[in-house]
Amino acid sequence: MSPQVPGYAIAQVRELDVNEAVVDYIGRVDATLAPYDGRILVHGGTMTELEGTWDGDVVVIAFPSVGAAQAWYDSPDYQAILALRVDNSRSIAAIVEGVPAGYQAADRLAQLIG
Repeated sequence: MSPQVPGYAIAQVRELDVNEAVVDYIGRVDATLAPYDGRILVHGGTMTELEGTWDGDVVVIAFPSVGAAQAWYDSPDYQAILALRVDNSRSIAAIVEGVPAGYQAADRLAQLIG
């Protein structure tokens, strides 16, 4: 049995129109995370570009699993506020699987060359 790995909801938010709807979204999003043990790790902090040009803010939310991340995104509470962000920004979002404790980059080689 493979260990449970964390899941992450990630987004790049560009051209955010900070208006009443966005203020409402930000004020309500934390409550939608709690039932799924979601925790905001990155929320538009200062970015130092190393390669390429980034525009907008990055958001990273950690969950105990991909299933928990998907359940949060699909939940009625989050779906009720999602349009507040989507309609007032240009953004992309995804859920990505994390890695188990002790993982090393070389562990990926078996999948890449196997």
